[in-house]
Amino acid sequence: MRHNKNFNHLSRKKGHRDALLKNLAIALIMHKRIFTTVAKAKALRVYAEPLITRSKNDSQANRRLVFSYLQNKEAVKELFGVISDKVADRPGGYLRILKTGNRLGDNAEMAMIEFVDFNENMLEAKTEKKAKSTRRSRSKKAAAAPEAAPVAEAPATEVPAEESAE
Repeated sequence: MRHNKNFNHLSRKKGHRDALLKNLAIALIMHKRIFTTVAKAKALRVYAEPLITRSKNDSQANRRLVFSYLQNKEAVKELFGVISDKVADRPGGYLRILKTGNRLGDNAEMAMIEFVDFNENMLEAKTEKKAKSTRRSRSKKAAAAPEAAPVAEAPATEVPAEESAE
């Protein structure tokens, strides 16, 4: 039975689990993307997202609270500097988990967990997708653009009939 089982214990005692999540969070903050098992990635998301939310308000109390979880000065500095600037306007959902298949040794499900705002490839694809498709009728600017297009094209030159016969 799973009565009152609110989170994944990851087959570890409390001290070991806390150390694991702390080290995973530090690695994620420093490298912006890590590869781990799906279960650890989901547990890390629950652990790290409140810390990222705290970093959006840069105060001494928030820095001390985040440091009590991470115990790493460089990670706290990175979190309150670079990362908090990127996620300032995002209301939540700072991390993305992408499944990458199974590990060869023990067939464990693997995943990549990364910051949403630090993956430039997906950000570019998202902006292109928004620009391409629309379900609404064309605006006045879009309707005016095709009229100007034929003027810009170079006129095609025709080949005389005598030359083409040879």
